[in-house]
Amino acid sequence: QVQLVESGGGLVQAGGSLRLSCAASGRMTNVISMNWFRQAPGKEREFVARIPWTSGSTSYADSVKGRFTISRDTFKKTAALQMTSLKPEDTAVYYCNAERSGSDYWGQGTQVTVSS
Repeated sequence: QVQLVESGGGLVQAGGSLRLSCAASGRMTNVISMNWFRQAPGKEREFVARIPWTSGSTSYADSVKGRFTISRDTFKKTAALQMTSLKPEDTAVYYCNAERSGSDYWGQGTQVTVSS
């Protein structure tokens, strides 16, 4: 089992920055990647960013490319999402996800609100 806890959400003005953190506990054996998703009110949950847990390239949704940066620290068992140039349309609950072969683990989410 993997437990995930997100932090760092909040209210920010358009153009501002926030850094989300995801702390993992439990066995990280065979974890393939750490990911961030988001869900805005009335919309489906959507992919934001992905980083392989051990090595490999990151990937981003087109809507955040060039503004968001995903990172991870395998020693500390954490992942982070640095968000810059935030827009009102980035407002959503952001979820951390750990992908393991045959399993997915989710955090409880953290609210990000961007005011115009």
